[in-house]
Amino acid sequence: MEQLLTQFVDYLALERGLAQNSIDAYQRDVARYLKFLADRGTGNALQGTQDDVLDLLYRLRDCGLQATSLARNLSAIRTFYRFLTAEGLAQSDPTQYLEPPKLGRKLPSVLNPWEMERLLDQPDVTKPLGIRDRAMLEFLYATGLRVSELLSLHCSHLLFKEGLVRTFGKGSKERLVPIGQKAIECVTYYLTDVRPGLCKGSSQGVLFLNRRGQPMSRMGFWKILRRYVREAGIEKRVSPHTLRHSFATHLLEGGADLRAVQEMLGHADISTTQIYTHLDREYLKEVHRTFHPRG
Repeated sequence: MEQLLTQFVDYLALERGLAQNSIDAYQRDVARYLKFLADRGTGNALQGTQDDVLDLLYRLRDCGLQATSLARNLSAIRTFYRFLTAEGLAQSDPTQYLEPPKLGRKLPSVLNPWEMERLLDQPDVTKPLGIRDRAMLEFLYATGLRVSELLSLHCSHLLFKEGLVRTFGKGSKERLVPIGQKAIECVTYYLTDVRPGLCKGSSQGVLFLNRRGQPMSRMGFWKILRRYVREAGIEKRVSPHTLRHSFATHLLEGGADLRAVQEMLGHADISTTQIYTHLDREYLKEVHRTFHPRG
């Protein structure tokens, strides 16, 4: 089974082209399933049944896992069996007729334009690291990139003359994203006045660096964002993804086409983007309640 799991991981990386974080999650979930089979004496995954998969999901649910985590586990096991059947290693897929748990769709947290302005105004641009921080925040809000995409950007990915940025999203899929003039100005200022002083030869061409001259980490960015949220007096729960949600919501509130927003966000499925139309409707209802005489 360990050898099969290794082959599966290679398949995810080489044929599916998944990001390392996704590969690690698939590997953990499938390894848990294989251990579950071994512990209960069922045999190995090649003899796994629908009842085996269901029993694991029930066990995980009883341990407190939410529907989203259960759905992810089922997805990983299903992908594993599809790999096994495609390779002729398993005769059938026990997950074929299993439905994922019903997920209550949560609306993502967003900042309104005024909160966004307050957040962007927090970095002290009289200091080098403040210039960098302002550039990162402006960049995220201007492009809607995932934080992983932002932190993996190289200087060569900036196409400022064309007003574009080249980025590589989930599955290493390349896309070109527009970027506004304000963000271009902030990033250019950082590139010319700050980054050369931070760069100490270990940057590998990565755009945003920490104070030691190394590529900025996700945790490093999270700590920076959390400090500015606190200083801005914003009481909402804010994560790096909140800036991506705010980017999409503000575009739709301004009348942007859903397909265009889908392209900029890098969503493979339009239904993923459509969640922001719910946010848009909530905003419109709030405006109506606030300003209509009989709201």
